[in-house]
Amino acid sequence: MKMFLNADWAERDDRIDVVNPFNGEAFDTVPAATPADVTAAVDGLVVGAKVMAAMPALERCAILRKAAVLLCESEKEVGTLISTEEGKILAEGKLEVTRAAETIDVSADEARRITGEVLPLDAAPGGAGKFGFTLRVPVGIVAAITPFNFPLNLVAHKVGPAIAAGNAVLIKPATDTPLSALKLVEILLEAGLPAEAIACVTGPGSSIGAAICAEDRIRKISFTGSAEVGKAICAAAGLKRVTMELGSNSPLIVLDDADLEKVATATVATGFANAGQVCISCQRVIATGGIHDDLLDALQPRVSALTAGDQLNESTNVGPLVRASDAARVADWVRDATGNGARLLCGGEREGAVMQPALLADVRPDMRLSCDELFGPAVGVTRAANVDEAIALANDTNYGLSAGIFTENLDAALRFAHEVESGNLHINWGPMWRADFMPYGGLKGSGLGKEGPKYAIEEMTETKMVVIHSNA
Repeated sequence: MKMFLNADWAERDDRIDVVNPFNGEAFDTVPAATPADVTAAVDGLVVGAKVMAAMPALERCAILRKAAVLLCESEKEVGTLISTEEGKILAEGKLEVTRAAETIDVSADEARRITGEVLPLDAAPGGAGKFGFTLRVPVGIVAAITPFNFPLNLVAHKVGPAIAAGNAVLIKPATDTPLSALKLVEILLEAGLPAEAIACVTGPGSSIGAAICAEDRIRKISFTGSAEVGKAICAAAGLKRVTMELGSNSPLIVLDDADLEKVATATVATGFANAGQVCISCQRVIATGGIHDDLLDALQPRVSALTAGDQLNESTNVGPLVRASDAARVADWVRDATGNGARLLCGGEREGAVMQPALLADVRPDMRLSCDELFGPAVGVTRAANVDEAIALANDTNYGLSAGIFTENLDAALRFAHEVESGNLHINWGPMWRADFMPYGGLKGSGLGKEGPKYAIEEMTETKMVVIHSNA
């Protein structure tokens, strides 16, 4: 595919292979853009920002609504594309298309809800006879730097609100999975989005990202990815607004009174979806003593039954990781844990980018599996003496994106909600769940700002204060 900038599809001599993670075969290529391409893209978006700022909300809403319909109509095609380039199974690829359509549709709704407020200026000394109100206006150009693991929906979470707010938008998709973003550009253009209002530049993250940070005409950067890269962007961005959706090692607390079958179902569902390559994937299970052993007995056959392999085979439960090197890293972490006293109950075998889902017991808080973000198909179980220790272990991390608890005790559930340091908290489910319209973001090292169309629009607009002075 070609990239899109300056209102046209662009080719370059240098190309980047797009590879099916399962077999390692390249099935398409995209241009390897340079920093000069970022400059050219922004040149065009300057014009597009003016066009979008002048566009009525009703028209922005209609464009997004049509794009959502077009996405739904292309569920099978785009879902297969997502699965092929990213590695998630077909059912997950199709579900991502449905979710992206919902994200775009909700963004359409929010385009009609951008309001200011009236201020009672006569409440201030000297304010009598004065009338004040605020206006919300677009920031101008929004840069969307997106990850590989949800190559369509996480692009939609940035692009949809940016357009709804009346901005132009520059997309920098993940190098491994650029095709889904380019497909979304095609659909938005078909839906009527002015060509000068969007650009999608493909290429290496280091050079393209640096060029985006250095471009003063970009007023907002929305980034989803690793904490390391997020910190670098914040340091280089200067006087730009930033939203950072970063990593996690999400915990699931299980208390003695939990429903064992529900816990086992939720742990498997939230621990191994997309081969564990979800920032809110259940990575750490912290179980109190009365349920710990029974939980291991319930989990082991369920995890063992998962089949890992070709993501395009509809019988596969878990697809490959996006790169063989990532699968090798996850396998190394598992070996490191077992070498330091953890027990591997099942899984852990690797062939290329495919890894059989792993379940580990006796995982200590000081192990890498507990401390860092795994981003792979392995779940570690740690025993806690009581709810006090469980909450302390859940908080013993630099991250704070999502957490879950299973309990029938309302007091314990409310204590979890108040005391666990996380931006998203789930009671009687695992940490991996998200409605696309809700506020979504982390605490501590998991990021800054919120996603969800309504909340993203707040961060993609600026407030003007208007004061009318009477002649009296």
